Amino acid sequence: MATIKVHGTPLSPACMRVIATLYEKQIEFELVPIDMRSGEHKQEPFLSLNPFGQVPGFEDGDLKLFESRAITKYIAHEYADKGTELISRDSKKMAITSVWLEVESQQFDQPASKLLWELVFKPMFGMPTDPAAVEENETKLGKVLDIYEKRLSESKYLAGECFTLADLHHLPAINFLMNSPVKKLIESRPHVSAWVADITARPAWSKVLAMLPKQ
Repeated sequence: MATIKVHGTPLSPACMRVIATLYEKQIEFELVPIDMRSGEHKQEPFLSLNPFGQVPGFEDGDLKLFESRAITKYIAHEYADKGTELISRDSKKMAITSVWLEVESQQFDQPASKLLWELVFKPMFGMPTDPAAVEENETKLGKVLDIYEKRLSESKYLAGECFTLADLHHLPAINFLMNSPVKKLIESRPHVSAWVADITARPAWSKVLAMLPKQ
């Protein structure tokens, strides 16, 4: 039995981020389904894993973690010798990776998450989309992607010539955005578009997508 357990749902971008990391590292794990529609994530025993009531919860033996980006960093460090090398042991290369990890969480994710809420999850829950919020966050995301376009004209991936955790962290949002009108922001920027095509074609990511319920 796998000692690693991910408590959540493959439909959650945060869970997808953790699962993609585990697949890249070729680590066996058990997905423990959490029924968010019934509010299972807001009740015990899940709250003992994450007191904020958000998926995923994560267990590796007696270690319990929450916050997906903290979990992926733990996996990348703890299982550094397995699978894909997602972080560098060279301090300067790791510093560059850390910069782009911060950019993803502080610059990219904020408008991207708001667009996901408006264009993907609101329709899923039968809620009306707010066009003003979509327009505002498309503009914000476009400015971020302009910076990505310049960066990706200089290197194949965000942190250099190798795929790292900084690239992986973008995959869940990009997956949903590419199935929405927002894909125009990506397709209109050739270096960003090539990067997206590259990282979304990774075998580990294909395994994550295979876990999604069929439409």
